[in-house]
Amino acid sequence: MPRRTIWRRCEAGGLWRMLLPGVVLLGNGEPTEEHRIEASLLHAREGSVLTGVPALRRYGLRNLPDSDDVHVLVPAGRAIASIGFVRIERTRRLPTPRIRAGVPTAPVPRAVIDAARRTPDLDAIVAMMAEAVQERHCLPRALAIEIDERSRIDGRLLRALAPIWAGAHSVAEADAWNLWARSGLPEFQWNVKVFDASGRFVAKPDGWCDEVGFAWEIDSLGYHSEGDHFRATLARNARYAAAGIVVLQTLPSRLRSEPDVVLTELRAAFESAQRRPRPKIHTVPLKSDATATPERRRKVPNPRHSKPRQ
Repeated sequence: MPRRTIWRRCEAGGLWRMLLPGVVLLGNGEPTEEHRIEASLLHAREGSVLTGVPALRRYGLRNLPDSDDVHVLVPAGRAIASIGFVRIERTRRLPTPRIRAGVPTAPVPRAVIDAARRTPDLDAIVAMMAEAVQERHCLPRALAIEIDERSRIDGRLLRALAPIWAGAHSVAEADAWNLWARSGLPEFQWNVKVFDASGRFVAKPDGWCDEVGFAWEIDSLGYHSEGDHFRATLARNARYAAAGIVVLQTLPSRLRSEPDVVLTELRAAFESAQRRPRPKIHTVPLKSDATATPERRRKVPNPRHSKPRQ
């Protein structure tokens, strides 16, 4: 078809729409996300891989940063520039793609870290990592490997990953983990199952100090105060009391609005648990990272002491 005809049909009010240089939508409506993804891969040429936020949407993740850009990985030597809604990233570590709805898509750990590097909001990064791990799309060590294999480590990513590695399942639990790290208290475990002396399930506390049998629950007002959730919370607290477990309940908002007050309450509750005999209870151990092969095992640095590689 003559180029002049194409340009005429792509003019304002025309039948077609020019999405990217050389890529035309055979319609004049607003392009969908699928249109933008297909156009971006055509622009990037064969061998390109979708990554970042649009890739994670294809895996069904929901807690994602707002982004309308299409992030595409291409081989390092390819001379293609970002333009319009497509963001081209040249890489020497082009991942082996997985085909999701017909599109070559980066594996979840790579897509999460690629999205996180372009996300200024630390909470959004934590939420994205937590969902990827909690929904069993990947293990924390896979995210650690992706961070470690970059030539320059982003300290924000390490700070975001540290509570997820420890077992936190949400931004609020990550806030609790960071507050505990300041407390000077003995080791806490996160989201472990607690059973009484008879083997009956007690609860799965957000934070648990096994040394003294002390539970810390981060209970949101909206979730725990309504209907069946309220009844379940009362039943959980009754099981704590019957098992002799000291429990501290904290609203998520207070972890940021009055952290020093919460720290005082946390230490006081711990001391209260410490003064009485430890109840006869046990936990189901967390799954260890021992299954990782020695050459792939990684230790996540303490976020308070980590520095980017020079």
